[in-house]
Amino acid sequence: FLIRVLYWNEVSRTIPVFQSYPIFTAVYAFFFLGEELGVVDWLAVAVVVAGSVLISFRPGSGSIRGILLDRAFVLLMIGSAIHGSAHIFGKVAVDELPVLFTHALRSLGLGAVFFAFNLRSGSVDDVRTFVRTRSPALRFVAMNELIIATVGLLLLLWALALGPAALVTALSGARAFFLVVYSTALALVWKGALGEVTTPGVIAIKMVSTMLIVAGVAAIATGSA
Repeated sequence: FLIRVLYWNEVSRTIPVFQSYPIFTAVYAFFFLGEELGVVDWLAVAVVVAGSVLISFRPGSGSIRGILLDRAFVLLMIGSAIHGSAHIFGKVAVDELPVLFTHALRSLGLGAVFFAFNLRSGSVDDVRTFVRTRSPALRFVAMNELIIATVGLLLLLWALALGPAALVTALSGARAFFLVVYSTALALVWKGALGEVTTPGVIAIKMVSTMLIVAGVAAIATGSA
């Protein structure tokens, strides 16, 4: 869901909404694990939801109801809910298995799913074209998947193995803030980079809503630790 939405939406609007997954983790724990959520926790959930709706707002986009029914927003929230449950399973896994072995199993499973969905002539032809033309896209994908993403996922699993899942989730949710800063900075330096809109009003909305999401995520995650 995340990759699909990134295909047509701004990265600085997409990732912060997806990073609201800790609220789903807390709700799952409330209903299925018997953990209690206080008034502050539920207020934090409301703050995260408000931030997610705010960052999805565009001038002239219509009502809040229109935002909530927007295809991109719905897909991101579904993906966020699924990702929230993955952290619970991840914590259970690293409590029983070595971090490297857990990461290897997750990578194999994820790779098999993506390979199955892309095993068609169009995708194969695209890869051949990229290789034949020596497209820069291959270098970016290789750097991201083999180095950046791998190191990030390993560090996240390592953190889950060492500390409470709620606190780790809270800290990982802060990546949304850094992503908004990085993407906005790139768009300001190179006009039009990443398809980002860089008007003062839009940047202000992104920063405020991202801070709401990060603050709400941190509050509910640390409160449930």
